[in-house]
Amino acid sequence: MTSRRARRGAAIATLCLGALLTSGCGAFSEPARSSTATSPAASPSVAPRAPVVMFLGDSYTVGERGSLVETTYASATARLLGWQVIVGGRAGTGFVQGGSAKTPFGTMFESQLGWRPAPDLLIVSGGHNDARLPRAQVGPAARDLLTRARQRWPGTRIVLIGPLWGNDTPPPAALAVRDQLRGVAAQLKVPFIDPIAERWITGNRNAGTGNAAVFIQKDGVHPTVEGHRYIAVRLVEALRRLHLAAPSRATA
Repeated sequence: MTSRRARRGAAIATLCLGALLTSGCGAFSEPARSSTATSPAASPSVAPRAPVVMFLGDSYTVGERGSLVETTYASATARLLGWQVIVGGRAGTGFVQGGSAKTPFGTMFESQLGWRPAPDLLIVSGGHNDARLPRAQVGPAARDLLTRARQRWPGTRIVLIGPLWGNDTPPPAALAVRDQLRGVAAQLKVPFIDPIAERWITGNRNAGTGNAAVFIQKDGVHPTVEGHRYIAVRLVEALRRLHLAAPSRATA
């Protein structure tokens, strides 16, 4: 009897296995599922591509020596707007000023950024360190840099940010550099953001006045980590006014 039951069980198992391979067997079979799960209308939506944005600047943009680039306003701006960001530049540099490595913005554009695939937006921020140089040199250097960037990446949006300053009373030389850059931006039809005129930083750190007391370090020049976050918020506001918070390359 036991042998007969065993043979019967084996036969049933064989039948069920064959049925499972076709249409299911008894308790093991499942009702047919709706095909809407694989229809185009129900397929998962593809997330939009995050804009690729490059920054080029001095220590305000990349951080002063010893600081971390991820704490700067450039990185903070990217986090706020959901960008993929590449931060280029070096402390102590400018459109003409090359710093200790003798690499002004034009040189660093070629070595750090220009060989890369075209970004959606290029933000150039500087002029602070050029205030110590003959102002007549700054405008042509800025014009050359922005023209080369536009020729290299024809569809890339470009924004120029004037000098950032650690207090609300920059010297006349800094204002002259700012005016040179604003004129170049107007000639090239590039949006210009002016932190000095918009009073991003107010008061004086050493006097303990204005927002500089919180947002500027003891050196009176460089932003604190909180200052970088604040500058990022101001930059986001400016970019939204320019409709560039979610930039995309122009197509022919």
